[in-house]
Amino acid sequence: MTHRFPAHTKPTPALSPHTRLPTRLHARLHSPFGWLAAALALLALPAAAAQPLGCLIEALRSTDIGSPVIGVVQNVNVERGDVVKKGQVLAVLRAGVERATLNVASSRAESVAEVQSAQATARFNRDRLVRAEDLFRQQFISQQALDQARAEAVQSDQKLALVREQHVVSRQERDVAEAQLSQRVIRSPFDGVIAERFVSAGERVDDKPIVRVSKLDPLRVQLVVPVAMYTEVRTGAMATVWPELPGATPLQARVTMVDKVVDPASNTFRVHLELPNPDHAMPAGLRCKAQFGDGAAPTGAAAAKAP
Repeated sequence: MTHRFPAHTKPTPALSPHTRLPTRLHARLHSPFGWLAAALALLALPAAAAQPLGCLIEALRSTDIGSPVIGVVQNVNVERGDVVKKGQVLAVLRAGVERATLNVASSRAESVAEVQSAQATARFNRDRLVRAEDLFRQQFISQQALDQARAEAVQSDQKLALVREQHVVSRQERDVAEAQLSQRVIRSPFDGVIAERFVSAGERVDDKPIVRVSKLDPLRVQLVVPVAMYTEVRTGAMATVWPELPGATPLQARVTMVDKVVDPASNTFRVHLELPNPDHAMPAGLRCKAQFGDGAAPTGAAAAKAP
């Protein structure tokens, strides 16, 4: 028996049992122009969610370390590629004047002779005032002698208070001198690797950086994601990263930032991943492929590049 179809329709081909389409697409297949509607519906599906995305592996933080004061470099203690710890001395500026100022301030702050002398004088005048008051009650001395003893006791107490205040100021001056000297010792603000060295001993530094320190544990992975995936990417989600490095294995990274502003020109948004790198085995600056979902496998071109 011959089946006849309207002139504007075509027979529906049999679907493979492994082909899974939404229910609405099955309904459209049996309607006029069903194949055209189905094709348009498939284009509207978020197929990009299953595709790997290009990304870039970079240092979590990279800082040009300079000097807070103008000076001449005495020595630089690190070279490019050196691993440094937080607080480690990277460079030292000449500080002869600052060191001499600190020595003078320290001597003043540590000197207690003037304070001890003022204490002894104040103690003596207070004892003499007690004796004068006793003698005055017995009418052995005049009112004028008692007033003089009282005035000397008050004066010596005020002198002691002044000396103590000066001693406090001396300790503060020592602290200032120590701070000025410490500004000429350049230290690393965090654990990292020396990415660049800009100066050598004898050079004058003003606003010029001395070294560049990069933090490589963890690394940061940057990728640009289509807006169709905006509701699928959440902070804390896992992604699989395939570095474009010979012999590299897939790595797991965690989403740390999802941009709240979509680029209207490209209809994309930016996402940051955190990639652990405790032994600094993975260098920064690599291109990579990333796919969201713990344990996801690469597809298409990414599968060919994945080790």
